[in-house]
Amino acid sequence: MSFRILHRYLGYFLAGIMMVYALSGITLIFRKTDTFKVSIDKELVLEPGLDATALGRAVRIRDLKTIETDGTTLIFEQGAYNLVTGQTNYTAKELPVWLDKLTHLHKATTEDPLYYFNIIFGLALLFLAISSFFMFAKSSLIFKKGLWFTLGGIILVIIMLYV
Repeated sequence: MSFRILHRYLGYFLAGIMMVYALSGITLIFRKTDTFKVSIDKELVLEPGLDATALGRAVRIRDLKTIETDGTTLIFEQGAYNLVTGQTNYTAKELPVWLDKLTHLHKATTEDPLYYFNIIFGLALLFLAISSFFMFAKSSLIFKKGLWFTLGGIILVIIMLYV
């Protein structure tokens, strides 16, 4: 199998993966907003007598803001918590399951088996980037223009890192 054929079919295969990664990457840009999220009503029993900070950690709401407390119930923006019984009712904003799984591809860590996929995908992309320099003769105009575009891409990334 020639280098060009390997490059071509690996490129087509990775194009599908890159489309999925592009969608999940765009979604992650909005992760601190409610864009793409749906409201889910949750009901659970927590330890009684939690303060607002501990309650926020328990229900996984950052910067939980208390609206009022009447001695037995703590009302917060997303719901209510009974200080005596621990009964908690609130509305959470979460990505739909399919979109959450998609974005999980980007967030995989070494504790997650998906990280092997991410490493292999990254190495395959690196192979494509390097092998593209062997597709044309070094003396050809296309190769020389390609080097200028490569340099432009490197400079753009460096500028973006410092802006």
